[in-house]
Amino acid sequence: MSRRISIKDVADKAKVSIATVSNVMNGKGRMSEETIKHVTAVIDELGYTPNMAARNLKTNKSQLFGVVVPTEKKEKLYENPFYWSFVNGLESGMRERNYQVILEGINEEAESFSFVKERQLDGLVIIGTHEGSSIIDKVLALNVPCVFVDSYLEDPSLYQVMIDDHNGGYMATKHLIDLGHRNIAIITGRPVKGHVIDNRLQGHMKALEEVGIVFHEEYVIERPINTYGGYSSAQHIMEKYPNVTAVIAFSDITAMGAMKGFIDHGWHIPQEISIVGFDGLFFANFLSPSLTTVHQDIELKGKIALDLLMKQMDGKDVISNKKVVLPVELNIGTSTSKNE
Repeated sequence: MSRRISIKDVADKAKVSIATVSNVMNGKGRMSEETIKHVTAVIDELGYTPNMAARNLKTNKSQLFGVVVPTEKKEKLYENPFYWSFVNGLESGMRERNYQVILEGINEEAESFSFVKERQLDGLVIIGTHEGSSIIDKVLALNVPCVFVDSYLEDPSLYQVMIDDHNGGYMATKHLIDLGHRNIAIITGRPVKGHVIDNRLQGHMKALEEVGIVFHEEYVIERPINTYGGYSSAQHIMEKYPNVTAVIAFSDITAMGAMKGFIDHGWHIPQEISIVGFDGLFFANFLSPSLTTVHQDIELKGKIALDLLMKQMDGKDVISNKKVVLPVELNIGTSTSKNE
């Protein structure tokens, strides 16, 4: 049985110190690009992988981060590409520091966060909670670095990353208004005050108000944020509100379900119903018709969340503005057209 390659073997082969090899693997220290490339090549040549169990004992770190999403059905997380795009953004920086990420769905009220201690997670990213949620105090009590994403929390001491949801809702609605639509339905999740959905809805209402269009509360359809929620929303609109000529779904996944719902019932998109999504997921351009959507850079959001986590872990808790708000843009596909 061959001997396990050690970090000393790498250092000897590369003719550098063990500390230099460690710094290259962890993305620390100041080294020339040539040194980094040389050491990396030797690591690849020898097939060296660190003994993570031994390393974790020495550093008292698990090299694991958790991405936590409040949800009633954990299995639904794996059906939504949004979360995988976000995790990809995290992982692109994690690999350089030999970290791994786990995705965990939780019940907001029942969750004790015991898994954080059991797996000795070094940090947490919480997606989609809101002011007043019991999750916040539970997370802070863990005393681990954490970043809240899409959460709209009032405490300025908390690290947060979000997008300009209000403007996203506004842009989507204005686009449809400019195309002549007046009866616009909205497919949402549960609109908690101060939440992502609430901010998008406020943007929608602002666009209507600017041109004197009456906001119809009955046009706001609350459904689970998944394809089934979108499909059932389309059925509801066709049965109850046949005068609706356009739909904004606050998720591309929901928009995709709605498109299928309308098409299955013989409605033509965009001739009879225009549809706008939200997120700009990779599949939007591959749908037929291609989906008009409010695009956000999900991977960048993940990268920024990781950067804020690492700053906390490295003791650089000196950022004056801990809330990062990213812009959105409207990507116009062929799922929207003039209302004629």
